[in-house]
Amino acid sequence: MDFDIDFDFDEAEPDDEREPDDEPTADERRARSFPRFGPGRRVGRKFADTWWGNAWIESMERAALDPEQLKRGRRYAFAGQVGSITVSPGRISAAVHDGDQYTPHDTVVRVGTLAAAGWDRLLDRVAAKAGHIAALLDRDMPHDLVQTADDAGVRLLPGYGDLEPECDCPSWDHPCRHAAALAYQAAWLLDRDPFVLLLMRGRGEAELMADLRRRNARRSIAADDAGEAAGTPAEQAYAAPPVALPEPPGPVTGEPLALAPLLAAHEAPGIDAEALGMLAADAAHRARDVLAATRAEPLAPEPDVWCDAVRLAARMPRSAAARRLGEASGRAADLPRAVKAWEYAGAAGVDVVDAVFSPPRELVTRATEALREAGGIDGAAPEVRNWRNRWTVGRDAQVRYGRDGRWYPFRRRAGQWWPAGPPGPDPADALLDLPKD
Repeated sequence: MDFDIDFDFDEAEPDDEREPDDEPTADERRARSFPRFGPGRRVGRKFADTWWGNAWIESMERAALDPEQLKRGRRYAFAGQVGSITVSPGRISAAVHDGDQYTPHDTVVRVGTLAAAGWDRLLDRVAAKAGHIAALLDRDMPHDLVQTADDAGVRLLPGYGDLEPECDCPSWDHPCRHAAALAYQAAWLLDRDPFVLLLMRGRGEAELMADLRRRNARRSIAADDAGEAAGTPAEQAYAAPPVALPEPPGPVTGEPLALAPLLAAHEAPGIDAEALGMLAADAAHRARDVLAATRAEPLAPEPDVWCDAVRLAARMPRSAAARRLGEASGRAADLPRAVKAWEYAGAAGVDVVDAVFSPPRELVTRATEALREAGGIDGAAPEVRNWRNRWTVGRDAQVRYGRDGRWYPFRRRAGQWWPAGPPGPDPADALLDLPKD
């Protein structure tokens, strides 16, 4: 199930109460802040998207004393009653309000950090496997990475009792509804970026990547020295039997490589590290697609200029690079809706935002009847108006028929029709799947 989330990773704001001469602590310098999640998220069978996000939730729920507080915490999380979240080594914090009062509660969930010796063992193992580093940069946490940590005697994911909630509300529950809401929303952060979990455990992304680079450099020097000492005679090398080429890579999953934070540390005058990182990541991602293409699943055709601008902007939708793409395309005002369409359905979703064509008459008749029988979003018989490949249901809901034969839900917002969910094979299902405002 697709979720509607905007992310903007910024450094935490300095504490207004700090004295001018006070220097921030090392943990405070590592802190990252995330903007609040708005209300109205769609919910699938599980709360989080990823297995590690759900593992985080299970750890919190197993230690809970009152299931009712968990239910209220979930409602708070979905209703957007948690403020911006700050993550730093050993803790996550946010202001959480009850909805019926103006003063929020200061809420913290503490997480155990790893000792220096544990980090050394873990990073030694991770540095020895390039696939682990690539997975993390792709914002993925494969099971074998967690197994590698376990083999090193390090537990990455929290276990029973590893999460300690704190809140200034008068409740004695463990956790209270405010801390539960914060922990639930933290799972959404972990879904998109496993480095958030590593930061909770004590190390930030830039620090980790610098340490891994140093370890890899030492390994390369040691390997070169060993090669010079041992060596292989030329006649032996040429006499060796041929080696079969590896199988093509499997399907590409995960987010593109997050190179911008690494490039920003070495930014040169006149070079936009964010834009360069996005382009480099996109090139790497497309190269993997080319390698993974098969006759059964060929590479998708090259998009047109507008669709390509949307594709690139969708990589970093809130960045300055995305704004420049909108300006260069001449359709800056249309870009946010197109990016949302891309997130739901890729190039086909972008096409259906603008596409106007006349489907077969039989299809129009069947779709109109199906939408009327669906009963509308609120259960009442709706007014259904058809124009070309678009069916407007009531005032604020619309279903569009795409060139790919799928049905796309739209919702009216501020006088514009916005993509509101993934496409489906049936118009009535697309209407019923629309999220309620």
